[in-house]
Amino acid sequence: MAAGKTFREMFTFANKDVTKWFPGHMYKGLRQMQARMKNIDGIIEVHDARIPFSGRNADFKFTIGVRPRLLILNKADLADLKDEQNIRKALKKEGWSRVMFADCKLDSTNFVKKIVPTVEEMINEAGRYHRAEERDFNVLVCGVPNVGKSSLINAIRHRYLRAGKATRVGAKAGVTRSLLEKIRVCDEPLTYILDSPGILSPNVKSIEVGMRLALCATLQDHLVGEDIIADYLLYWLNKNSRFEYVEKFGLTEPTDDIQEMLVKIAINEKKVQKIRTTEGGYKYKPNLLAAASLVIKAFRTGELGKVMLDNDFLDADQTHYRTVCS
Repeated sequence: MAAGKTFREMFTFANKDVTKWFPGHMYKGLRQMQARMKNIDGIIEVHDARIPFSGRNADFKFTIGVRPRLLILNKADLADLKDEQNIRKALKKEGWSRVMFADCKLDSTNFVKKIVPTVEEMINEAGRYHRAEERDFNVLVCGVPNVGKSSLINAIRHRYLRAGKATRVGAKAGVTRSLLEKIRVCDEPLTYILDSPGILSPNVKSIEVGMRLALCATLQDHLVGEDIIADYLLYWLNKNSRFEYVEKFGLTEPTDDIQEMLVKIAINEKKVQKIRTTEGGYKYKPNLLAAASLVIKAFRTGELGKVMLDNDFLDADQTHYRTVCS
């Protein structure tokens, strides 16, 4: 399909800075987490399975200290996991001995029923120090924005208590904006979970990492720009010979020109803008931002196929991985 085509080898980004999106509520949330840690027995970090390495907040390890931790890679239904074993090996080198892949929105009983026993086991193995005499377990759920932390809590609560939602869920980053009170999720053993706001690293050191975070909706789209996010997606798809977008959007062939692609999509999907002219009349032009939103939505809902955006992090020498995640 792409015979003879040449595509960009690098993604350039000069219009906006995605490396410093760290609103005030994130500082507040981080401080609240630090203040609560003395009463926390264990940590569940939730991240997007399509980016198992990109953007995980390195500051968490200083906040949580030596407490036992479980990494849940959510939205696994959208991730290409053919290299799952290599992902697990790379994460183990970083100290993650417990990793689970999940789709929390499906509320899969087989997955959810494993979480509380896993948490209980890891806490008992590690010891609880000054909380050794306590009969309940306090677990903090943390992670970057919009990776499904609240969905996970609600799924656990429904599985063990048959209770309704205890925490609000949204499709945009930043729904949970402060550390919530303890939420009872299980009676045997008595387990409480504290939800936390999504907290990004204050300094994302790589543009590619920033764009992958944006593409997976851990940044609010308007802060980066829908057209820029769509352009990065086009760059990544072409670079990885993923040309499903051609058929999906009714194109004749792959392209490396995001403007050309968005114009064609806007025309095909009848996404137009009505603009008033200086003469008092109106003219119509393709709505490129609406077209960009369609492209992004198609990726996020899996219509362009399952992906592993961090496939380059699995290089044998792991040099790139250590650089962007440090």
